[in-house]
Amino acid sequence: MRTEARLDRSGAAELDAADPLRRCRDQFVRPRPDTIYLDGNSLGPPPIATEGVVAQIIREGWGEGLVRSWENWIGWSRQLGDRLAAHTLGAAPGEVVIADSTSVNLFKLAAAAVAARPGRRTVLVDGDDFPTNRYILQGLAAERQLDLRALQSDSDLGLGSDELFRALTEDVALVVLSLVSYRSGALLDMAAITDAARKVGALVLWDLSHAAGVIPIQLGADGADLAIGATYKYLNGGPGSPAFLYVRKGIQQQLRQPIWGWFGQQDQFAMGEVFNPVADIDRFLVGTPPLLSLAAIWPALDVVEQVPVVDVRSKSVLLSEFTIALADEWLTEYGFRLASPRDSTRRGSHVSLAHPEALSISRALREQENVICDFRAPDRLRIGLAPLCTSFTDVWDALDRLRTVMADRRYENLPAATTRVT
Repeated sequence: MRTEARLDRSGAAELDAADPLRRCRDQFVRPRPDTIYLDGNSLGPPPIATEGVVAQIIREGWGEGLVRSWENWIGWSRQLGDRLAAHTLGAAPGEVVIADSTSVNLFKLAAAAVAARPGRRTVLVDGDDFPTNRYILQGLAAERQLDLRALQSDSDLGLGSDELFRALTEDVALVVLSLVSYRSGALLDMAAITDAARKVGALVLWDLSHAAGVIPIQLGADGADLAIGATYKYLNGGPGSPAFLYVRKGIQQQLRQPIWGWFGQQDQFAMGEVFNPVADIDRFLVGTPPLLSLAAIWPALDVVEQVPVVDVRSKSVLLSEFTIALADEWLTEYGFRLASPRDSTRRGSHVSLAHPEALSISRALREQENVICDFRAPDRLRIGLAPLCTSFTDVWDALDRLRTVMADRRYENLPAATTRVT
């Protein structure tokens, strides 16, 4: 299957017909027929099976079993983590748990990492990383009196390796990076960066939120120490579904996370007076998990595990190349430019297009054309391509509607006021 096929709609249909992942599309709840959803990098659509699974938990587990059901539920964070480790993250059993939010997991692992490097005062972060990551590190640096260095990053091409490698000194305790940039989709080299950091004794904490499920990740083979990530994007776990965290088995007992809760305690139901963490990955758990949200991850992984991630990646590259080819052909004359790496080996699974009126254009697409993508400041229209449920005709139709919006200049009629969510 090649995107050198014609850039007309029949060419898109031919690509769909040759798509080995097309069977997965029918396993997701679809919006109304005239709606095109290109925002799976923000919130993946629900698998059809999710409603039944959650309903069964409510009816039988909660309604009939009541508190007795915790005999089954209590191990879900670890069990789901092992499934995610095996299929999606390239990690070993006992290295991943699902619990808390991505932000909370970032704080837990970052605080534990800097404490494990006493005497080192510097933390490095991509200056264009997702805001929450930067805010949490700002707070941690202020509390621990650390030097937080925000590295200069190209908003289209991402963080340059030279910039990062120059900053790696013997004083660096921790490096926090997103494998795929939330704004541009720029993809970093995990193995090379992890190796460079290890040579100076620093730990690297990877945010995999925009990578898990669409990028072949090998945390073990690449020598990664720490990672976090969302389950509600390409993993389709549902709005606000609990995040995952990864800690390499060899350093688990060296790290003591800052939020001491009873799910990380040895002999949990002994209700001991003093916190004494378990020796394994469960020491990074805190409190009672949001069980219904956790339950929705089971059917999501059932779908994800049907396809090797390398095959998902192959389609992701083709979708993004098709998107870029259409944008080059149709949208350049209207003032759009590509704001993602053109080289597919340096790009994740979303494509950003820059335009001075991107916010109004994004709103026009949603309100007038039923095309759902999103806006990211200052001027990015972000097109999320979820290979399990996005078709080539989705992309063709969406960009065709976009060029119509641009030709008719309908976005100019929208009020300047913004909504809270863009």
